[in-house]
Amino acid sequence: MQLAMIGLGRMGANMVRRLLRGGHQVVVFDVHAESANALASEGAVVATSLADLCAKLQGPRHVWMMLPVAFVEQTIKALTPLLSKGDCIIDGGNSCYVDDIAHAKNLAQAGIFFLDCGTSGGGWGLERGYCMMIGGEKEPVARMDSAFRTLAPGMGSVDRTPGADKLGTSELGYLHCGPAGSGHFVKIVHNGIEYGMMQAYAEGLDIIKHANAGKHTRDNDAETTPLRNPEHYMYEIDLAAVTQVWRRGSVVGSWLLDLTAAALAADPQLEKFGGKVSDSGEGRWTLAAANDEGVPAPVLTAALFARFSSRGNANFANQVLSAQRFAFGGHLEKKD
Repeated sequence: MQLAMIGLGRMGANMVRRLLRGGHQVVVFDVHAESANALASEGAVVATSLADLCAKLQGPRHVWMMLPVAFVEQTIKALTPLLSKGDCIIDGGNSCYVDDIAHAKNLAQAGIFFLDCGTSGGGWGLERGYCMMIGGEKEPVARMDSAFRTLAPGMGSVDRTPGADKLGTSELGYLHCGPAGSGHFVKIVHNGIEYGMMQAYAEGLDIIKHANAGKHTRDNDAETTPLRNPEHYMYEIDLAAVTQVWRRGSVVGSWLLDLTAAALAADPQLEKFGGKVSDSGEGRWTLAAANDEGVPAPVLTAALFARFSSRGNANFANQVLSAQRFAFGGHLEKKD
């Protein structure tokens, strides 16, 4: 089929490549012209503007956006007068499902379809394929099926789950989750779970890293908790080797562990990373939904807050704690 791609960053460009390899025609646009031009030699049709992009498409037109959430609404507003009844806009970025509901309602007034498509795969998607969680009306989802099928991982080497053949396209790696917003709703929770899994690995490996605590001398003063049994913590354990052994038959094995193991094998001390962990919104929206639904999510909450702390957002709170300890007990901060 023919479709357009707006936003040719890490994921958008590789999605275009996978579509081209699957025999689709793709019209591309990016505010950085060099990103679009780089795909011309691989068979993409380059557009110089949104108007040019829409003019190069045959109806019904399908325009896929892979943009940071901050640019989604303005792009939809710019596209709307350029499109016609029956055309479709697909948001494949990490947008909030609440915004999707509004976009679908507004575009429906002009007869334009809107699909929200939570897309997971990152920089590995070109070869591995992309897991897609889709929200919106059935008609445009059906029209887009060949593109979804091309982008998705397919069955691959993953063992079939008994009964999964009754669950539609899900075992191929893409799923129509329901009405507008449902795709991104599933995706934000997916990313919230991702935060929790990442934090669990990080904390567990940190505990193993400090299994040599008994070899280090501690100050004997009122401000230092004594290590009662230092002989219990005399281990020097190779974290890179641990993550490798966990990959083989362990219940905690996963692709995320594979990536962690590769990072530790290449840089055992992770010296090129400062430890300031960003969040792009999905974890926050997951917790907002959990709050509205009255669903407890302590692990996901702790994982998100750990990211805030990693960026220094707890510094003032820690200063307050130090001030309180000094006020009620005269406790002085220990120097590093």
